[in-house]
Amino acid sequence: MHRCQVSGEILKIPASQGSAAPSAAPQYRSSGPSSCWDSQLELFQETSSSPLLLRNFADRPALLWLLIAARATSPSTELQAPRNFSLPARPAARTGCAGRFLLGSASPTVMEKTCIDALPLTMNSSEKQEIVCIFGTGDFGRSLGLKMLQCGYSIVFGSRNPQKNNLLPNGAEVLSYSEAAKKSDIIIIAIHREHYDFLTELTEVLNGKILVDISNNLKINQYPESNAEYLAQLVPGAHVVKAFNTISAWALQSGALDASRQVFVCGNDSKAKQRVMDIVRNLGLTPMDQGSLTAAKEIEKYPLQLFPMWRFPFYLSAVLCIFLFFYCVIRDVIYPYIYEKKDNTFRMAISIPNRVFPITALTLLALVYLPGVIAAILQLYRGTKYRRFPDWLDHWMLCRKQLGLLALGFAFLHVLYTLVIPIRYYVRWRLGNLTVTQAILKKENPFSTSSAWLSDSYVALGILGFFLFVLLGITSLPSVSNAVNWREFRFVQSKLGYLTLILCTAHTLVYGGKRFLSPSNLKWYLPAAYVLGLIIPCTVLVIKFVLIMPCVDNTLTRIRQGWERNSKH
Repeated sequence: MHRCQVSGEILKIPASQGSAAPSAAPQYRSSGPSSCWDSQLELFQETSSSPLLLRNFADRPALLWLLIAARATSPSTELQAPRNFSLPARPAARTGCAGRFLLGSASPTVMEKTCIDALPLTMNSSEKQEIVCIFGTGDFGRSLGLKMLQCGYSIVFGSRNPQKNNLLPNGAEVLSYSEAAKKSDIIIIAIHREHYDFLTELTEVLNGKILVDISNNLKINQYPESNAEYLAQLVPGAHVVKAFNTISAWALQSGALDASRQVFVCGNDSKAKQRVMDIVRNLGLTPMDQGSLTAAKEIEKYPLQLFPMWRFPFYLSAVLCIFLFFYCVIRDVIYPYIYEKKDNTFRMAISIPNRVFPITALTLLALVYLPGVIAAILQLYRGTKYRRFPDWLDHWMLCRKQLGLLALGFAFLHVLYTLVIPIRYYVRWRLGNLTVTQAILKKENPFSTSSAWLSDSYVALGILGFFLFVLLGITSLPSVSNAVNWREFRFVQSKLGYLTLILCTAHTLVYGGKRFLSPSNLKWYLPAAYVLGLIIPCTVLVIKFVLIMPCVDNTLTRIRQGWERNSKH
């Protein structure tokens, strides 16, 4: 199903004065997805004496079937299609009248009459279709042209070889560059910057027209100026607008729901920029006005940035994992081999990673809340909130979401590695040996209530901490965070976040138990790895406990509300 948003359009369906409103609207059931059917069909249950206003349709086929439903409800109803609304190419082959919606109370005769009567509604357009020219017949040019054709535009392609383009969508016209430019006042430049030189030969034809630059470079800062600014220099008489460079050909083919909907737009001419933004909306995408053409250089960097906010969290987590892995290898593999001649290299597959992952997860979770604590200390020290934080602290705070999601990923790995412990050969061999030894010696280990409490508490704290960990990860998703207000989001991420940190820290402390400060647990004077994992979380929790004390919290609250310690006013 092709999507096409008609932004700002209003469909008015005034009923004839002589028609009577039906006592009950027919029941409809959808046999396929429709973006606006369920929410808009209820409008037909109003009395026929008042006009129906249908706004913001994102799906033209759905609008067509709403018109059919209106005709079925009241055959005498006067129907007027919205501006620029046209029938998609061969709709019967895609949907079919009987297969699209099943009318629960309408007879087959009514259904047949409805389909026949509804077709002319989409063929009579009050205005001529807008013509858009596309220079370039590559993958993106063809995908964009097909999408615009489906949304009611007339497309003219400009090509250096008009006779050799057999892959273009049906209904599009292919001409030379100069001939195609004369057909429309909006020209989309779907070619690479290296081939812009030919445009200087078309200066007179392109004068006063809107040129939409959609190009990207191979690397950041490849040229001193942006491609859009370079295009404006080549054709000074044209109105250059930067757009569509963050949308891929795959996104246009698969639909807006399967990819990013945002299209960044910038340009010096406000009218030209507005016309391009209207096209973006009609394609079912979301235009984002970025201002003048000077913003084009920054917009062209977006597709080239590979996880810009994830780079620091990835590097940090990699360093933590590598350090902890070698630290555990020294303690659990090298040390026993030197002093006891034991080969414990098999521990590097399961045992050591199952120690590295939870420690990394706990450390990353603590690092999510550490920058907030540091920021609070800085504000208390400065006595004002009107001074910028250091750049490193700003960047750290912007990466907190990524740090938290990576921490959740390592917590998942810890859970999976823990679940496979019972099926390991080493564990089964050790339990079997212990059982046989006890049977031969006729001895049994006495039950220890304290050990049982420690074991069950350790597991319970881990389960609760992991549950809250998952809850934090879910609420950080845009689809969930957009559904809650700021206070609810802050409660989950802050209050429940600190509770998660407390539970996970307690889980690690209980795991250590009596061995936590035991000298026999030191190997080459190195403590167990989980002791290292408790340093940052305990530090964050202690400082946070000090900051929430009333004498400190009241001052910090006043500072964040605008109070300054050394203010002259």
